[in-house]
Amino acid sequence: MRGRSRVEYADQATDIERQALWFATSRVPYRWLPHDPAQVGYYCLFTDEFLLPAGGGVVLNQLPIFQPGGCPVWEVTSADYTAAEAIFEKMTQEMATNFTCKFDLIRAYLLELIYLGQKLQPATAPAPAHSASARLVTLFTDLLERQFPLALPQQSLRLRTATDYANQLAVHVNHLNKVLRETTGHTTTALISSRVAQEAKLLLKQTNWSVSEIADSLSFTDVAHFCNFFKRQTGLVPGALREQGK
Repeated sequence: MRGRSRVEYADQATDIERQALWFATSRVPYRWLPHDPAQVGYYCLFTDEFLLPAGGGVVLNQLPIFQPGGCPVWEVTSADYTAAEAIFEKMTQEMATNFTCKFDLIRAYLLELIYLGQKLQPATAPAPAHSASARLVTLFTDLLERQFPLALPQQSLRLRTATDYANQLAVHVNHLNKVLRETTGHTTTALISSRVAQEAKLLLKQTNWSVSEIADSLSFTDVAHFCNFFKRQTGLVPGALREQGK
């Protein structure tokens, strides 16, 4: 993208002054807000399944640019923008052909774009780990993120407690808690609570759902329980945060 804008993802935001590369994922709520009408750029939407023939499922799970909690958008130089633009142009041109293997070629271009993003990502991004503990952390994180975003008030969280996640991952809850604490410094319950609070903030800021509807969707037994939880997590009651957003 090229132009002044703002990208909001999870409960974070990044302001873009010139040009940037952004890797969005449906696992993390996001919103794009242009600051002026002078906006140009390219976009490509794809599924995990589209990349599977090229091993893309593994790639997406390993690359920091697609990890929850990372920074998926960063400004790039004009030269880097031109390099990404060239890949998008090749993909666009190939889509218009009748070449029988065009989707295989587009898949290769897409992987090239993903690796370009990985190469350009700031060096502060964490490197992927390759251990049983790291894999359990990744599986837990993926499972947690798949609960979100909540699109309708009628939706509710399927997994809510540490035991729910442990059962789903087929491990003992004490083992899951030990691995997460050693790897992230936080307990399973703390990680779940943090992500639930993050979703609650987004729903309060970006929807007109009532506090009661948000509490129900996040699987709280009642509004009072939700309000107490939210205040412990953020220091504010839900109504106060909503007023700040306004």
